[in-house]
Amino acid sequence: MAVQINTSQILKLAIPAIIAGIAEPLISITDLAIIGKMEGETTNALAAIGLVGTFLSAIIWTLAQTKTSISSIVSNTLGANQLEKINDLIPQVVWLNIVLGILIYLVTAPIATFIFSLYKAQGEVLSIASSYYQVRALGFPMTLCAFAIFGIFRGLQNTSWAMIASLSGAVVNILLTLTLVYGIDGVIPSYGVMGAAYGSLVAQLVMLLIAVYFLYKNTIFSIKLTLWQPHEKLRKHIGLTANFFLRTVAINVAIYFSYRFANDYGVAEVAAHAVLMNIWLFFSFLVDGFANAGNAIGGKLMGSKDAESLKYLANKTSLYGVVIAVLLAIICALLYTALGNRFTDDPEVLEIIANTLWIVLLMQPINAVAFVYDGIFKGWGEASYLRNLLWLLTALVFLPVLFLLDYLGWDLYAVWFAFFAWMIGRAAILFFKFKRKLAAMES
Repeated sequence: MAVQINTSQILKLAIPAIIAGIAEPLISITDLAIIGKMEGETTNALAAIGLVGTFLSAIIWTLAQTKTSISSIVSNTLGANQLEKINDLIPQVVWLNIVLGILIYLVTAPIATFIFSLYKAQGEVLSIASSYYQVRALGFPMTLCAFAIFGIFRGLQNTSWAMIASLSGAVVNILLTLTLVYGIDGVIPSYGVMGAAYGSLVAQLVMLLIAVYFLYKNTIFSIKLTLWQPHEKLRKHIGLTANFFLRTVAINVAIYFSYRFANDYGVAEVAAHAVLMNIWLFFSFLVDGFANAGNAIGGKLMGSKDAESLKYLANKTSLYGVVIAVLLAIICALLYTALGNRFTDDPEVLEIIANTLWIVLLMQPINAVAFVYDGIFKGWGEASYLRNLLWLLTALVFLPVLFLLDYLGWDLYAVWFAFFAWMIGRAAILFFKFKRKLAAMES
């Protein structure tokens, strides 16, 4: 069978998906950079905002699985030329996401202090983190609603609309955060850390409004919920979402332990770890654009049973992902010293970042391979396999390496080498699993 896709189709999805995917971590990393440059003592604020930013990115990464599941269903349905059969499913998925966002806010916001104390945050760090999170968490319903719509766009083989919405939100966030954190003399008071939280909240609203506009303007779908009668595919969506959710909980477990150990090493160490983690998450969401292309196209190709095109897709997306990851690592290596200065002036924190950042950069090509194949498996609806893989790697690779290297006194190196080993496991296993699955399809 001839290959039914080409490079331009992949890049047409991947490039906008890259820009769309970095919007949320860009909001957190912007807050981190602006807060780190406030006048006065900023190490505690930097540690607090970094912790919350990582926690939010991890939560949103988890909740984004609703986007992945609806994208898988839409792309499979598109590949089978049965798109009209899911008209009633779309508003049900969107409103389920809104309700889920409200529930997560109601559960987590009142106990924010308890949550961040579990990460061993204390004193001023704990106080700032709790207040900042309680405002940022108000955006969960908006973010989840937007994610559902983005998933629909991706399933329709379009990531440009999500890119425009996300980029608009990111620009609004930068402008508002700068204005509200520092204020304008005689016009707008300075809100400090909380100004960053308010700016981020408005940015999420902007993203949602633009997403809704594109949904109504460019698709046949609506979010108007009529008399409730569950769609036949709603159970599949919930099942996929639940498994993807449980899979991503394993990621959160790894991040949780990384902060537990970093907090044990000291305030400067956890501030540096917060910066490194947000850089890692930013790069991960950026490279994940190729995974999104693999998710969208892979689901469609699975729907049409096109093994040859799937092989082409995997080879091209992984190649491009690795190239982008290497370029990112090289750019950051060239700007090695200046990168830390974007976040803080604290010499101790800067020294720790400088001594550890190279591990994060070295991981990027491995991350790219893992994310690309992960995206293809998501497009196939292989939720239970991905769930089991992440839990096994967390239990049998990440945690043992972390505890061993911590015992040996490696401090923050222990955390990042544990992440490195974890990502190598993900990339290798998914690569060979894909090869076996493709061979079975061709036989």
